[in-house]
Amino acid sequence: MILVDTSVLISYFRGIKNEGTDKFQYVLDSNILFGINFFIYQEILQGVKTEKEFRIVKSYLDTQKFYNLLAGKESFAKAALIFYKCREKGITVGSTIDCLIAITAIENNLFLLHTDKDFEKIQKVAPLKFFNKF
Repeated sequence: MILVDTSVLISYFRGIKNEGTDKFQYVLDSNILFGINFFIYQEILQGVKTEKEFRIVKSYLDTQKFYNLLAGKESFAKAALIFYKCREKGITVGSTIDCLIAITAIENNLFLLHTDKDFEKIQKVAPLKFFNKF
């Protein structure tokens, strides 16, 4: 199962062709199970340009599988620990939300499909798995 990050979905919705959107198209064509989480949901919706686009994108996203954090507030502590471990190693992660997305993937044993360099950094301190089959 795959967690599809905001970085891939936004590019896909905008018709941008890159490695991430090619992999996502493969996921769709192969009927591989995928989903998002509430952080990805919010990031995508806050990036729309019009109210009409908001309604269309929200309607699509509302039909997707949602993966949740599994350990309540401890999940947030785990995400904070990832951020801390990166900082301790001199690695700058630009978004705390990316740490929460990473923890969602780790806790649910999901492969993350992304094009965001922050996840490459996070993988240096956490057991994050990426979707690379293509």
